[in-house]
Amino acid sequence: MSQRDDAVRPFWFIPTHGDGRWLGVGHQSRITDFSYLAQVGQAADRLGFEGVLLPTGRTCEDSWVVASALAPLTQRLKFLVAVRPGVTSPLFAARQAATLDRVSGGRLLINVVAGGSAPELAADGVFVSHDDRYALTDEFLTIWRRLMAGEKVDFIGQHLKVEGAELLFPPVQQGGPPLFLGGSSDPALQVTADHIDHYLTWGEPPAQVAEKLDQIRRLADVTGRQVRFGARFHVIVRDTDAEAWAEADRLISRLDDDVIAKAQAGQAAQDSVGQARMRALHGGRRDKLEIYPNVWAGVGLVRGGAGTALVGSADSVAERIAEYRALGVETFVLSGYPHLEEAYRTAELLFPKLNIAANDDAAPRAKVRAGRAGEAGVYFSHGGQVAAGPS
Repeated sequence: MSQRDDAVRPFWFIPTHGDGRWLGVGHQSRITDFSYLAQVGQAADRLGFEGVLLPTGRTCEDSWVVASALAPLTQRLKFLVAVRPGVTSPLFAARQAATLDRVSGGRLLINVVAGGSAPELAADGVFVSHDDRYALTDEFLTIWRRLMAGEKVDFIGQHLKVEGAELLFPPVQQGGPPLFLGGSSDPALQVTADHIDHYLTWGEPPAQVAEKLDQIRRLADVTGRQVRFGARFHVIVRDTDAEAWAEADRLISRLDDDVIAKAQAGQAAQDSVGQARMRALHGGRRDKLEIYPNVWAGVGLVRGGAGTALVGSADSVAERIAEYRALGVETFVLSGYPHLEEAYRTAELLFPKLNIAANDDAAPRAKVRAGRAGEAGVYFSHGGQVAAGPS
């Protein structure tokens, strides 16, 4: 089925690091046990979100385990799950991905996360500089792509080495689950151009987003690749602009200056170019939060990562989405506090104003490609051939 040029693909967010009605405080926060995460995932599935992003890091439940548990509770929902080069090996990650892709019926997407805070990376045993992390990621994805293509891989790089790496049980999706990446540094954009299917930018003013997207297009043109684009935003949509802005003010109403200062200091200590760009949008000031019409940076006062929200009536937010869509952004990864209620508000108020792309590639597939016959151990014991049964 062909899509109109303005079609958008909405995604939602699974709050595995916690949820609540205010930012930066524990008041009326929710116990985000699995039953609650399942409610959010099933709501996103039935409301028509194409997929969900599961965050990664030491403050979150493990995204792979949660996605595996949510898959049988949903029907069409896709799961954008993190792979972290340097934390895991290419073959181990590829086996996980192929398995989850198979058991979910081809609903897995991969979020390649090369960075993070220095203390978090150190805790995971990663002591590699910012640019070297992307060099490692380049090697990781070179191996990954070959494994997903069904090759037996020998590879010696500066950071990674594998011998006889092979993926015996293939994924459902030809060539492996699509790869997503978000990053604003030059090495991140180059890795995107060389390997990534979907680039995700954090929500910046359109001119800044356009500059990054154009740079990726120029880099990808060198090798004849095409990259699709998405954006990560929070969203506050209400019946009127006034109601939406009142909700934005309420969301940060319990923050005090000490909490903001501490959060900003923690963000400043990171080597992430994207995080620095988020901080520059507001400079930690409450009076500089509307950085573009209907684009609000209040979330970034205390939350790391994506720090901007689309705020307004359904018509206003749809108009802003159309502006980003005209730049080439088709996937919008959205979230709101609290995530269960805001999933309903977003779908019920905003979706009728959008041209939602048909989620055709999540339809039931004819058949999962056949795996190898018999036990995998027999394959290796016969020099790489499956032993024949009795004749």
